[in-house]
Amino acid sequence: MDVRELFSHEGLARVRPRAAAGILVSLALFTAACSDNSAPSISAPTLAARSSSSQSSAPSLGSASSFAILSAAPGGGGAVTCTNTPPPTTITGDVGSSGGPASIVNTTGCTINGAIIAPVSAQVVADFNSAYDALAGQSCDAFLTGTLAGVTLTPGVYCFAAAATLTGTLTLDGGAGDTWLFKVGTSGTGALTGTDFNVVMAGGGDPCNVTWWVAEAATMTTSNFIGTILAGAGITVTSGGVGTFHGRALARGAVTITGGTFTGCTGGSLPGGTAKAKCNQGVGNGPEGCDPGNSNQGDPSRSNDERGGTPGNPGRKGGR
Repeated sequence: MDVRELFSHEGLARVRPRAAAGILVSLALFTAACSDNSAPSISAPTLAARSSSSQSSAPSLGSASSFAILSAAPGGGGAVTCTNTPPPTTITGDVGSSGGPASIVNTTGCTINGAIIAPVSAQVVADFNSAYDALAGQSCDAFLTGTLAGVTLTPGVYCFAAAATLTGTLTLDGGAGDTWLFKVGTSGTGALTGTDFNVVMAGGGDPCNVTWWVAEAATMTTSNFIGTILAGAGITVTSGGVGTFHGRALARGAVTITGGTFTGCTGGSLPGGTAKAKCNQGVGNGPEGCDPGNSNQGDPSRSNDERGGTPGNPGRKGGR
């Protein structure tokens, strides 16, 4: 089809859904770039929520999901520091560190309503790293620039190629089951910095379904923040007694919380599809809906589950 036919309603209808979405995103960003609007932020295009059928895996925090704050630094180098500025700092949720007990500092005026675990198990650190790496591989729906002040975003995966310096109010508009993923530093380097940055939900969205993946460090100052941060370096939250944080602060470096109210998540979902559980039932997906894998390792002559049997009768056909 020619260009005019491609961008017609009928032409887009014949393009695969994901390809069509990419075309619309490109057009929206091109239009924004060519406008005369000199506002300090660029509104991202509105995107529909991702269908689970287009997602291949479901990242999970596993045993790390119970922590509101986690310093999962390698080699036992984790450290969490909690100090106060009036009014007293309050953390609701478990606090963990890969370092020893002395690596968690709970000073006067810092109240932790949850367990303090140091050192955490090797499995907790492994699960955090697995989730961090899986999110790094998620593809982007759109790339963002600017401070995000005054921007409203529907569910999707939004990326900053390098660092993100945010301020003002970002609105996330979606339902209770929708997810948002923000990736900062997809080019390999980039820190997340928020100053007087407020994130608000519209439409009944769940703060625990908002995720921020950061290549390097994350710093929030006097901000009302929403979401789970998974940072490749340290996380610092300085609220000056007026800020709030609803989510998780999980890092490969030290975590420092100074002032404000920190409320951890007890649930929520990382963005991604639903992966089928592995099983050993023989042939096909069968009634359990799980994935038996492929035991033949590329050679059908050696498989006992890929040669035409039926669920419930998985052996080699003909008794071989």
